[in-house]
Amino acid sequence: MVRLDDEGVVLTLRFLPPYRSEDERDYLDALTKIGRRGEPFALLALFGGGGRLSQAGERAQALWFKATRDQFERHCVAIALARPGATERMAETFRRLWPMPLTVTEDEAEARRFLAEHVPALRAGPERRGGARETP
Repeated sequence: MVRLDDEGVVLTLRFLPPYRSEDERDYLDALTKIGRRGEPFALLALFGGGGRLSQAGERAQALWFKATRDQFERHCVAIALARPGATERMAETFRRLWPMPLTVTEDEAEARRFLAEHVPALRAGPERRGGARETP
């Protein structure tokens, strides 16, 4: 089951059991939606560990990373990935992809706590985050 929930400033991407034949397409569609997000957000990604992408799906995911890198880095302020077997090595791999604060953990509650440290900055507005506010 793949689902993308928009919880305001937090986008939650779920790729969890029960797995279905359409999960790969749904996952790639969810990535497309995330890549189009035009306002600040934090990403919580929950993976069950059993869903797999085909070779074509892996390629599509890699192309998504490349195509959305600038947009994603501009708007995503933090990422928390929760998945079985999470390791610091996994976190290091993702940190090479993205510069924003990121954690990889086995525990969803821990992932949510991590994001909670970063989400208040989203609600504070650009001037309080150190960003430039647009003026007319």
